[in-house]
Amino acid sequence: MNQNMAAAMELRCWGGDWGLPSVHTESLIVLAYTKFSGAKVAVSPIDWTWKTITVTVPELLCGDTAVQEPTQILNFLRKQRFNADYELTARQGADTMAYIALLEEKLRPALLHTFWVDAENYSNLTRPWFASRSPFPLNFLVPGRLASGALSRILLTTGEAPLHRISEVEGKIYSDAKECLNLLSYRLGTANFFFGNSPTSLDAFVFGFLAPLHKASLPSSPLQSHLRQLDNLTCFCDNILAVYFSSDHLCKIAAQAGSLPPVQETMDANLQKLTQLVNKESNLIEKMDDNLRSSPQHKPHRPEPKPSLSSAKSSTPA
Repeated sequence: MNQNMAAAMELRCWGGDWGLPSVHTESLIVLAYTKFSGAKVAVSPIDWTWKTITVTVPELLCGDTAVQEPTQILNFLRKQRFNADYELTARQGADTMAYIALLEEKLRPALLHTFWVDAENYSNLTRPWFASRSPFPLNFLVPGRLASGALSRILLTTGEAPLHRISEVEGKIYSDAKECLNLLSYRLGTANFFFGNSPTSLDAFVFGFLAPLHKASLPSSPLQSHLRQLDNLTCFCDNILAVYFSSDHLCKIAAQAGSLPPVQETMDANLQKLTQLVNKESNLIEKMDDNLRSSPQHKPHRPEPKPSLSSAKSSTPA
């Protein structure tokens, strides 16, 4: 019965470009999770349709049910017994929730600013892309509407208002984002995924956040430059693309022999504070009822072995 339900599932999302199955962070999170959990989902890009302005994506349709937002969609898939977190311990489940909260608080504002508020990036990349994927006359409306929503979300996240104060929080936004990237790089270390050899929902979220920043041809992005210095994170994205989204996409991580050098042992004071924040949130979450494994689940989906990060090189920016 579960297979029949799975066959009936449809995911509406923005389409792909830049070597990605979708250019949209939330859509990428769900797409990656469906691959990790083995869920059979028919992907329906909304590009060039009127849904570009009438539907909130990603949206998962299953029978008479419509679910939006990555967290809600992932919960729905778990209830259908597609659970990539099946083997996580309670502590790892708590860590997952803490890191996702950190991504939303520290990295999301900078990503939204990079793609939707930075004038050069918006004019040369973001606006033309979304306008070209929307039918006339929506091509004049969709980019501006999305940009306005992004700006509002930044200010909501950072607690700043009115709108003209965005320039006053830019420095803090990007400083927090770089520290968050450093923490993710430190946490991943030399592993293929954040909790060992199998990807989980945390890997899906990190991939969704990082892949567009890694792959987009941004005219202006100090944050992209910072990410590209964290080789283990860029290889993490490339490896997921190679293993789960392409049969012939060769991971650009290397052909070089040798192992990853040790990740920088000393973290600055701000990075230590972020680590403490994650640990504090994780400890609080761990005390809550763990519902990730509350029902019988399928074993996690494991594809055939492909090139892994263990043979790649990594570096941490000075």
